[in-house]
Amino acid sequence: MNVQPQIIATDKAPAAIGPYSQAVKLGNLLFTSGQIPLNADGVLIEGGIEEQTHQVFQNLKAVLAEAGATLSDVVKATVFIKDMNQFAALNSIYASYFGDHKPARSTVEVARLPKDVLVEIELIVAIKVE
Repeated sequence: MNVQPQIIATDKAPAAIGPYSQAVKLGNLLFTSGQIPLNADGVLIEGGIEEQTHQVFQNLKAVLAEAGATLSDVVKATVFIKDMNQFAALNSIYASYFGDHKPARSTVEVARLPKDVLVEIELIVAIKVE
């Protein structure tokens, strides 16, 4: 079976700001690019880790919806955080979006993120086949 990658794009999340896609679907797997706290118009969200994390999840939810998925379909999350001292605040917000669903996750402190944001999250999703 030869499955072709499908590019996923929505105007309800910020457009890619480089040579990449918001997400790529391959069969029933979806791979999102890292989302940072820009609104759909590409404007950086003001505020700290809480505000930025909420915006990242709004972007991820929009990309997933375009592909026919939800956060309950996520199997793996990779979180990049600028300051691990802010992990508890990020983790609390993260947990509020996933509820009882607990996908695998890696969290990495990084020296710098695009546009000097505080958080970036990417997902791997298994889309339910109907």
